[in-house]
Amino acid sequence: MIVTVTLNPALGVRYDADGVALGAANRVSRVRYHAGGRGLTVARLLHTFGHDVVAAGLAGGSSGELIRAELARAGVATQFTRISAESRRAVRIADAATGEVTTLEEPAPYITTEELGRLAGDYRAMLDGATAVVLCGSLPAGLPAETYGSLTSYAIEAEVPVILNADGRALRHAATRQPALVIPEAGASESELMAAGAGAVVLLTGSGVRAVTAEGEWHASVGSAAGGPASGERATGRRDALVAGFVPGIALGWTWPDMLRHALALADSVTPDGEADLALYEKLLPEVKLTGPRG
Repeated sequence: MIVTVTLNPALGVRYDADGVALGAANRVSRVRYHAGGRGLTVARLLHTFGHDVVAAGLAGGSSGELIRAELARAGVATQFTRISAESRRAVRIADAATGEVTTLEEPAPYITTEELGRLAGDYRAMLDGATAVVLCGSLPAGLPAETYGSLTSYAIEAEVPVILNADGRALRHAATRQPALVIPEAGASESELMAAGAGAVVLLTGSGVRAVTAEGEWHASVGSAAGGPASGERATGRRDALVAGFVPGIALGWTWPDMLRHALALADSVTPDGEADLALYEKLLPEVKLTGPRG
């Protein structure tokens, strides 16, 4: 079982409208809901490829219930720790007339010390039988920067490998606890992360992927472009898909060439909604080009 942890999930609410005017009443043609958050996207992608996965983390209020319901509809099992505050929402207003999308993101809920303690207990119970843990995304208000570090330590004590996707102080603290793989968001030096204790560091580049490992440095790129440079929603989905792509390899002990091929083909085949285009994935997989420590 793979456990993905999302501490700051968001209920995505998308309003489609035929024209949007500020300061006026606007008629919405369609409303769509989506369980959002990096770890939740990772969980859905892993489920698509047939892996046994559980989405965990923190969720509260009616937004939290809708997040659970959306994941259940996708076939993803959940074990969220309940919080008293309402999980945040990310509202997108799509104007069909102009093609513009306006996003309104609510602030993160405040997490109490008691809720953090219950999360730790729930998480440690899930480690029994887990094959890998994925820690993704930002920390909500009230959680210390050391949170991911503590969760990483619990997993390492249980001999469960950790894949970490974070940034800032949360990333730096957790990197010292020997995660198997770190995929930083931005502004982090791979050499510093390796020196801190990370087993390997992977960076998503414009042309592909660079992996710094104990064996040396690997580079992966796709021979034919999958639709040009990623931006906006697709760029976010591509980053999350890359994380998902490395999880089975870390859990099952794949070679770096196999991990890189799978992860990059998945990242470059993801849709703007964070879903895998399986036909495109199969097309791209043999086109991934690799260079590594041995040439």
